[in-house]
Amino acid sequence: MSQLGTASNPFRVAIIGAGPSGFYAADHLLKQKDLVVEVDMYDRLPTPYGLVRGGVAPDHQKIKSVTKAYDRIAAHPNFRFYGHVEFGKDLMRDDLARFYHAIIYATGAQTDRRMGIPGEDLPGSHPATEFVAWYNAHPDYRELTFDLSQEAVAVVGMGNVAMDVIRILARTPEELEKTDIADYALEALRHSRVKRIYMLGRRGPAQAAFTNPEIKELGEMQDAEVIVPPDEVRLDPLSEEFIRSGEDRSAEKNVQILTQYSLQASQGKSRQIITRFLVSPVELIGTERVEAVKIVKNELYRAEDGSLRPRPTDQYEVIPVGLVFRSVGYHGVPLPGVPFYEKWGVIPNDQGRVLTDAKNGQQVTGDYVVGWIKRGPSGIIGTNKPDSVETVERLLEDQRAGNVLNPDTPSREAVENLLKERGVAFVTYDDWQVLDEIETRRGAELGRPRLKFSRVEDMLEAIHEAPQPDPAGD
Repeated sequence: MSQLGTASNPFRVAIIGAGPSGFYAADHLLKQKDLVVEVDMYDRLPTPYGLVRGGVAPDHQKIKSVTKAYDRIAAHPNFRFYGHVEFGKDLMRDDLARFYHAIIYATGAQTDRRMGIPGEDLPGSHPATEFVAWYNAHPDYRELTFDLSQEAVAVVGMGNVAMDVIRILARTPEELEKTDIADYALEALRHSRVKRIYMLGRRGPAQAAFTNPEIKELGEMQDAEVIVPPDEVRLDPLSEEFIRSGEDRSAEKNVQILTQYSLQASQGKSRQIITRFLVSPVELIGTERVEAVKIVKNELYRAEDGSLRPRPTDQYEVIPVGLVFRSVGYHGVPLPGVPFYEKWGVIPNDQGRVLTDAKNGQQVTGDYVVGWIKRGPSGIIGTNKPDSVETVERLLEDQRAGNVLNPDTPSREAVENLLKERGVAFVTYDDWQVLDEIETRRGAELGRPRLKFSRVEDMLEAIHEAPQPDPAGD
């Protein structure tokens, strides 16, 4: 056998997950000048891009343009995409060890953290990520229903996801129909009776996780206005000290924007976004469904590490709401046959090298991890690039040291034969591009960026029925 990493014996890497972190890992691998690498990327869905497709808000189309970079990566001759292939079901970790020298897990953080309070499971209480996946046409969530006949809604959290949920609830149908929101979600939101959206944050305005553009955007919608009671934006001494220090210009700007909102007269718009800071839900109240949220007033204190943290006081309040979206963080999901650290919701690792456990664990030869399942749910899309590069550099060090897997049949043909034997109808990147073109064309007919398929069977049928290119070129 010739040297590993040559044209006759390429270094083969499987990537599980087709989101940003997976693509950035593929890119860095394929750019190695002294190593011939084959990258096979797997995803449970027929569609790539992960949260860029299923998580980025439909009214933020510019962010989705990052997929052009992923298309360029996928065009590399040594890259292959296998969509509609589920790790742990269609292929196990032991299967992959037969075909690849290394495996990279890029599966993200797929579920929500819980608040851990009474009433959390009442009808009308939902993880924000389920609502996001529903309006983004994710096949796993398209059958969900949300009671948009309720006039008052509470969104718990002030991060990116919470802000997305608030905007989608507050926008007019005319604003939404210019986006690629799921058609069934658009129809449901046309009939929404939501009038008041409470945004609940456990810390103060100076510690809010939203960015300047996000809080500014809330005040720029057609028929919704931001209500900031003056008391809510008044800073406590610790926050004043933090703002005066100039450590965080973004936080300073957030406070300025919120202060401007607090000084505005009512604009008479039909929907109100009401901000409440330094409050935490302690109970969701209701008999057969959510009828109200009980909150406790918090105060800030300086922790031993110097950070400002909230703690409850003895002041409580009940806000009547019929719908609650909890957005208090993502949490990873364990993969069959792969170590997992439940407390943090990540695969235990050292700079991307998978470990047998989080405390003094040994390296699992051939296994690597990138993205949120590596470091937890933090950062933006671009944050995944240096994160993935770090992991790939450790992988390349191991390859040079010979500390990788030794597959018995390292070939694509062998993988594809196994998938076919198991009856797995895998989707190629060419297939995805056919689907992409169909979705874009369907959207254009309605004056929208795209009209997404939201059922896997419909995606597969559309690909199957699409005209095939003539191999003779006639």
